[in-house]
Amino acid sequence: MAYSRILLLILCSVVTRHCCLAQQPATTHDTNSTAINEAILMKDEQQRRIDSLVKMQLTRELSAVAGNVKRTEELEAQLRKIAVSDSLRNIAQLEKLKTLKKSTTGYPVILNQDTLFYIYTRTGSFNAMERAKSVSHKIENLYKMPFFESDSLRIVENEGYFDITYNNTDVIVSIGNLDGLWFGKSNAALADEYLRTIKQTVTGERQEHSLVNLLKRLGLVLLIIMLLTVVVFLVNKLFRRVADMISLNKEKHIKELRLKKLKIITADHLEFLLLRVNFLLKILVIILVLYLSLPLLFSIFPETKSWTHTLLDWILSPLKSAANAILAYLPNLFKIIIIYLIFRYVIRAVKYMFNELKRGSIQFRGFHADWAIPTFNILRVTLYAFMVVLIFPFLPGSGSPAFQGVSVFLGILLSLGSSSAISNIVAGLVITYMRPFRIGDRVKIGDVVGDVVEKSMLVTRIRTIKNEDITVPNSTVLSSSTVNYSSYTQNEKDGLIVHYTVTIGYDEPWQQVYELLIEAALKTIHIQASPKPFVLQTSLDDFSISYQINAYTREANKQAAIYSNLLEHIQDMFKKANIEILSPSYHVVREEGK
Repeated sequence: MAYSRILLLILCSVVTRHCCLAQQPATTHDTNSTAINEAILMKDEQQRRIDSLVKMQLTRELSAVAGNVKRTEELEAQLRKIAVSDSLRNIAQLEKLKTLKKSTTGYPVILNQDTLFYIYTRTGSFNAMERAKSVSHKIENLYKMPFFESDSLRIVENEGYFDITYNNTDVIVSIGNLDGLWFGKSNAALADEYLRTIKQTVTGERQEHSLVNLLKRLGLVLLIIMLLTVVVFLVNKLFRRVADMISLNKEKHIKELRLKKLKIITADHLEFLLLRVNFLLKILVIILVLYLSLPLLFSIFPETKSWTHTLLDWILSPLKSAANAILAYLPNLFKIIIIYLIFRYVIRAVKYMFNELKRGSIQFRGFHADWAIPTFNILRVTLYAFMVVLIFPFLPGSGSPAFQGVSVFLGILLSLGSSSAISNIVAGLVITYMRPFRIGDRVKIGDVVGDVVEKSMLVTRIRTIKNEDITVPNSTVLSSSTVNYSSYTQNEKDGLIVHYTVTIGYDEPWQQVYELLIEAALKTIHIQASPKPFVLQTSLDDFSISYQINAYTREANKQAAIYSNLLEHIQDMFKKANIEILSPSYHVVREEGK
């Protein structure tokens, strides 16, 4: 039959084209499996072509035997059998293609670093990589031709294969076997697509690398360099003017940096710092301008065009990563802000309440007004600590091992180095609520006597009558006895009793001594007339009696002046009464008659 001869010819061509493939030894299991799948697909594709030719032959015979019913039924049965076979073969081909695409690597056909298309399948004894290299080499030869004509590229069909040739002699690329099937196209359509791509790319590259374009690019480079020189000059001038402004306006605008009374940095140092920052910013801007000009210069020439993306990526990638990190962190930042605002207004409300407690507008039984501010400070520190605990999980990097290690290290340092500080803080809290003294009280702590000028969580500062500031740790205050001279000088209390002892001989009547001492006390500055001063006899000594004058005062901080003035008046009163004071005691030897 006629179609039997057609089948024989096609099978002979298939055997001729793929005999080399069957002879290739498989180096690995995957390579062998891929080669087998490709061979099966190529066999199925050839079978499909054979079936297509057979269908054409059967269709012609069917039209020729229209009156022969039996022959017509036989031909129709054969056509249905071929159609079912084609349908099953198509399904199997699609499954094998899915398997091949998972493990097959495409190799690019390249011209001057531009990828034209990819090759995934083999042809005869040439694998995909060898085909891609060969096609790339041939296209490069086209590009280098002195007189290239794109119209000389044509498609030539040869037994189901489509060859793209130049001048009908040089084969640039052959499309057949699985090429069209791989992309879901016919070989003719794929050949036409490859032809257009090769024409456009070779023509475009030859124009890009022409002498005229090269001269244009060189002129553009010179223009960019000139503009770059002008920009650098302007940047230098701008930052030089900023430096001059810093130096000229130093006395007007640059002041020394202070934190309350602590001088952190002088005006001269601040000027030097600003000038140094200005210089570093200038260098940074110039480097940035020069760096950003490189991608522009590289984009001009096709050979260096691919570097443009790399150079920009070195800057844009970190900026993009930082921007993405900031955007990703925004929800946590909003949570931190909300937590901070809640605690801020809670602390404001607590502060208002304790200020009212201090003023006496609000009163709680057993809570003294002078406890208000210390209690508020303690509560504020507690609330801030609780706020930090809530915020900590939302801090960037809080879950990283490095962050946790630093936190543990700082905690160990704090615990090891703050034992004495902690004891002073605890003592300060105890002293606050014991209320042994207040700011301004005259006290005696150990051997130190003076006025309390500062009371903090760590120390208590005392100023003596000689204007000496003495710092006493709170732990020392708590462990030693404290005498407060001012506690009974306030409110409705009688006041502090100042006292002094003098010794008078037995021959003087004690009633007169009482009157003289009380009168001297009443004349003394800052001594109250009510309650009235009083005298106590403290001892009967061998040669004298000890009299102690006691008087009330509300000026505990002026004891030195009070005692001095009291002694002056005692001397005057007793001298006026012609009574001898025997303090200190001494022996007087008198001659008779004198």
